[in-house]
Amino acid sequence: MRHFTHIADLGVDGVAAVLDRALELKACPQRTLFDARVLAMLFFNPSLRTRVSFETAMLRNGGSAVVLSAGQDTWKLEDRPGVRMDGDRPEHIRDAIPVLCTYIDALAVRCFAGISDRDADEQDTLLRTIRELATVPVISMESAREHPCQGLADMLTVREHVGALQGRRLTLTWAPHIKPLPLAVPHSFLLTAAACGADITVAHPPGFELHSTVLDEAARYAQESGGMINFTHEQRAACAGAEVVYAKSWSPVEVGNATALLAQHSDWLMDLPLLNQADVPARFMHCLPVRRNVEVSDAVLDSPLSLTVPEAHNRYFIQVAALDLLLNGGSDA
Repeated sequence: MRHFTHIADLGVDGVAAVLDRALELKACPQRTLFDARVLAMLFFNPSLRTRVSFETAMLRNGGSAVVLSAGQDTWKLEDRPGVRMDGDRPEHIRDAIPVLCTYIDALAVRCFAGISDRDADEQDTLLRTIRELATVPVISMESAREHPCQGLADMLTVREHVGALQGRRLTLTWAPHIKPLPLAVPHSFLLTAAACGADITVAHPPGFELHSTVLDEAARYAQESGGMINFTHEQRAACAGAEVVYAKSWSPVEVGNATALLAQHSDWLMDLPLLNQADVPARFMHCLPVRRNVEVSDAVLDSPLSLTVPEAHNRYFIQVAALDLLLNGGSDA
């Protein structure tokens, strides 16, 4: 595997390989996987869990990490092709990325969606351009289209706390928010769960559909893995038969009307009655950060049903496993 920026880089078999490797490393930690290796982490957007889990993944396994915030630790970086650079961005990524790669063994990048143009976000132009320019392996720390390591950590958490992923009943439900959010996390949850053969229900209000190309990709994975994907506008019904409920907000298709649309659906707040509809309550997941009592109630987040902390903890093991596959081919070298 040359790069890992999208679930498509793994496919169904690759997703299983990363999860298996993460479980191996969690059971038997290796302290020298990345001896003398250097990971540069380039952030165009802020981070807490992603930064710390990647940085500690390198440090605890014999390597090191260089953290760079674009425009703060570096010059402001231009990424538009053919532009006359007479503004406040004095360095182009076409120059910066090849030079940066001469110092390091791998490059991790975080660059969020612009949200104003769904199709442009789906193209993931900035990350794909960096990937083309890089001379070392590139791994995504979230981009406009996907957050693949989050999706893998989600599936690792389900596997550990609920059971084997094949046929597992998972619900991805939209949640309210004060502003429109990117689609990367819900996209990755859907893609990764489909690759694992889960039975997935996606619930959202009308007008909040995920991107069609991602839905098509997820359908291909589900066909290959034996999974199923269903869609509904009924949140309560979607949660009723679920073993795991994953709540996450994302922007509507009509972004220009987002404020009004978000305000109409505050009743999609995730609360305990949605989880307690069966003899065995559903477990709850969210990628964090979360706006308490806007997206999810305190009662859910502070209940024994919540898996948000182990889910976040599993980010570390997924980062180690993914970096191991990139740098070592998944061996104990």
